[in-house]
Amino acid sequence: MVSKVEICGIDTTRLKRITKEESEILLNKIKQGDILAKEQFITANIRLVLSIVKRFPSSKVSKDDLFQAGCIGLIKATENFDTQYGVMFSTYAVPMILGEIKRLLRTANSLRVSRSIRDTAYQVLKARNEIEKKEDVASISDISKMLGIAEQEVAYALDAISDPVSLYEPVYSKEGEELYLMDQISDEKQNDELWAENVALKNAVSRLGEREKKILHMRYYEGRTQTEISLSVGLSQAQVSRLEKTALNTLKNKIS
Repeated sequence: MVSKVEICGIDTTRLKRITKEESEILLNKIKQGDILAKEQFITANIRLVLSIVKRFPSSKVSKDDLFQAGCIGLIKATENFDTQYGVMFSTYAVPMILGEIKRLLRTANSLRVSRSIRDTAYQVLKARNEIEKKEDVASISDISKMLGIAEQEVAYALDAISDPVSLYEPVYSKEGEELYLMDQISDEKQNDELWAENVALKNAVSRLGEREKKILHMRYYEGRTQTEISLSVGLSQAQVSRLEKTALNTLKNKIS
């Protein structure tokens, strides 16, 4: 029994399959401007789109959106394909379907940063690299002085080009089991399991250095960004990021 797979309201188990001969007949009719033949041919080849959508299992874009973008590629391939190319239609269509899906993924960012802010961010990153060639630390203050702009402007530019993190972003993976950011969000309920976890976490945190403790507290209890923390502790955003990752890895090793 074939299980039902429905995407965008289409039950894929009901899609008609066509033979090579039927495909050639439909393509010739399409070339002559037959709209009905075009619809039949596209519908019969939707499985090709689905097979490509499956290549993006962890995409942040919904499957329906990927499917629709792939269908646009399929339509373009159908309209431009010529049997005289001497290749199978699928060989011609796959790159066009992939192209439309990748175009969607490139433009799927929910936040758009203005050109002026991106230019400032570029100058900030360039200045930070120059400073860190001579010193271990490139603080927000150092970058601000080098560029002659306010510290807040430096921090804002860096935050603007930072990628947002999904609540379903895996933060830990071991033996096929993943821990997601969403798993760290809990209510105020108290139970034995939560109590045990809190004790284990406190013991693990107590083994961290004071600087790492402060960074984790500001990051996960106060909800500050890495850029805001770098302003507070006098370190570069890159150093704050490295210290945070090291501290988290230490906690995972102690708790697991």
